[in-house]
Amino acid sequence: MVVKQAKDQIKFEIAGIALFSLAVLGLLSLLNPSAGVISWAVERLLRGVAGEGRFLFPVLLALWSWRLARGHGRGRARAGRRFGGPALLFLVALALLHLAFIPAPYTLNAGWAGEGGGLLGAGCVFLLQGSFGPVGTYVVLATLTLVGVLLSANAPLGALCRQLAAGTAGFYAAWRQRLEGFLFTETEEEMPEPVSPPPAMPVIIDRGGAGCAEPDPAAADAPPVAPVSVPAAHLREGKPKNGLRIVFPTGRQREPDRFTVVPPLPESAWHLPPLTILARPSRPKSARVTKDITENVRVLEETLESFGVRAKVTQVSRGPTITRYEIQPPPGIKVSRIVGLADDIALAMAAPDVRIEAPIPGKAAVGIEVPNREIAMVHLRELLETPEFMEAPSRLTVALGKDIAGNPVLADLARMPHLLIAGATGSGKSVCLNTLIASILFKASPDQVKFLIIDPKMVELATYNGIPHLTAPVVTDPKQAATSLRWAVREMERRYALFAAAGVRDITRYNRSVASGGGVSGQPVSAAGTHWHAPAAPAADEGVELPLMVIIIDELADLMMVAPADVEDAVCRLAQMARAAGMHLVVATQRPSVDVITGLIKANIPSRISFAVSSQIDSRTILDMAGAEKLLGKGDMLFYPVGAPKPVRVQGAFLSDREVEELVAFLKQQGEPRYEQRFTGEGGREEGSPELEDELLPQAVQIFIESGHASISLLQRRLHVGYARAARLIDIMERKGIVGGYEGSKPRAVLMTLDQYEHAFRKR
Repeated sequence: MVVKQAKDQIKFEIAGIALFSLAVLGLLSLLNPSAGVISWAVERLLRGVAGEGRFLFPVLLALWSWRLARGHGRGRARAGRRFGGPALLFLVALALLHLAFIPAPYTLNAGWAGEGGGLLGAGCVFLLQGSFGPVGTYVVLATLTLVGVLLSANAPLGALCRQLAAGTAGFYAAWRQRLEGFLFTETEEEMPEPVSPPPAMPVIIDRGGAGCAEPDPAAADAPPVAPVSVPAAHLREGKPKNGLRIVFPTGRQREPDRFTVVPPLPESAWHLPPLTILARPSRPKSARVTKDITENVRVLEETLESFGVRAKVTQVSRGPTITRYEIQPPPGIKVSRIVGLADDIALAMAAPDVRIEAPIPGKAAVGIEVPNREIAMVHLRELLETPEFMEAPSRLTVALGKDIAGNPVLADLARMPHLLIAGATGSGKSVCLNTLIASILFKASPDQVKFLIIDPKMVELATYNGIPHLTAPVVTDPKQAATSLRWAVREMERRYALFAAAGVRDITRYNRSVASGGGVSGQPVSAAGTHWHAPAAPAADEGVELPLMVIIIDELADLMMVAPADVEDAVCRLAQMARAAGMHLVVATQRPSVDVITGLIKANIPSRISFAVSSQIDSRTILDMAGAEKLLGKGDMLFYPVGAPKPVRVQGAFLSDREVEELVAFLKQQGEPRYEQRFTGEGGREEGSPELEDELLPQAVQIFIESGHASISLLQRRLHVGYARAARLIDIMERKGIVGGYEGSKPRAVLMTLDQYEHAFRKR
């Protein structure tokens, strides 16, 4: 009898060792299915049967092997009953996985696809919900859980409750003693420094949500600030899976309603708009983020290996729109070889398009940017709440969006000093202009920053009409835009004349000189060659600080069609000289062709933003390199600031029409706009100047209004004058803004209406 019991014990131990070996092999197959054919088959089988709970199967086998090995001669039936409890808990776990992550209509389909709890979980959920309904399903699962615990513990329920209560009390007492010792020590212990992961282990940085992020050290426009530290109590660490470590920030670092963008001026009654006007961002929740990233890492490495590139993913950065997988190619592999596999990688990862950045600036790695399945919207409010924006000293700091790593991207318009924006229709140009304007409005008063807005579309930026920051009403007529730009050129020349008289070089020194009482005295200086004399306006008087000015052109293509020569000359002159005068250009167009964005304009506007364009040619026109044709639209942009080695991919901030209307309404409540008299009075020209007068001028203007176009030959025929006098009349009318500029063989456009003619020449 003793010999038989010994033989049974050996059999049970052999069975336990075999089951433990199977558990280890199953776990290795799940962690690395590409190790062999059997490993791949085991992983596929367990994925189909148990879905996301397939990792519990090796644990179940290991537990069973332990019970068999320590059976001490017990019968097989008793060992089987002891195994029934863990098996029942395993089925309950699969059913709960299916209920938690799979909607009811897709229960069976998800089970066949190996999602949720797999076929076992889907079958249990389908039978229970069909028999007892949703509430009854949870009741049955709770009952089965309790039965499984009792079978596993092989103890009465009362004894289990007493053991649980005793264990909880002991744990609480031990931790209370530790906490008291920690709080009442004389010298506090230093917090241990975080241990950086091994370089061979990919690290997932998930900042696709709406939380605050650290500043981007690569962004040249953002001012240097200290990094924001997140307390350890506000972090929850995800479960390690396939060697990937995921850290999700769960707590807000600050209460945004307590902040203002900049402190109010002590001697000014102007109140900056509160951030409560803007919508509060919501945190997107996705339970499949980790699974998708892990699967993409595996597919990416297998795809590269199939083409002979044995590279490993070292880091994964998940942003609002795209996820960047950083890989380190092995020695001897050319970077161009990886770049040439962009289409093959997109096919393998089922992505609409893949952009490869080779190499990543500042890193010895290649970045592969793959679009996210779920795009997280970036709200303007979460960018304005960041300390980088609030502590920026410049009044022209603008919030553009978030980069690939989820860090806020800010830019100082004074450093750019001009910005060119291009992109196809619907790619996000108008929203970008709205966020740019709103960022400045949240930071500056009307005495500090003025706007001159030219909007030929007549609907995009006309909402800002009536705010105190405007120099003039929003210009919606393309024919009047050339006059507006000429006024801006004269304003620039006027400011330079003031700087010359004060002996300073730029607007910052001039305003500092005025504030310290060292301004110039005497009569205002007239800008040479412009036939302009300063009117008695407060903003133009000596001894008054000059505001910064932002000139925004929403659609350059329309202006270039109406008056290409005048518009290009004015834009180029402003881009070349207006920076020191405190005037900055923001030019946007949806047609980035060479006849719109000419070589002169590109040479004088170094900072560019490109949204999604239709072709690689358009991308090279705006950025001088390819890449913009692979953007996704809806605010996805490439930001190329002056001095940067490569453009930065940014998901632009979103600002709704309702938020713009509330912001404009708040600004209008504080006062009416004070438009410049130089601008409203026909561009500031002196109408009584002798060289701008001719006795035939009223008749010539009437002829042009009646005919609808202006030409020298028409005046020669109708007024019977020579070429010299007809050309002189045309020049006078162009200076007065009555007719448009020269357009080659086309006749000049007539800019004056009949009502304006009667009002202007009534006394003649």
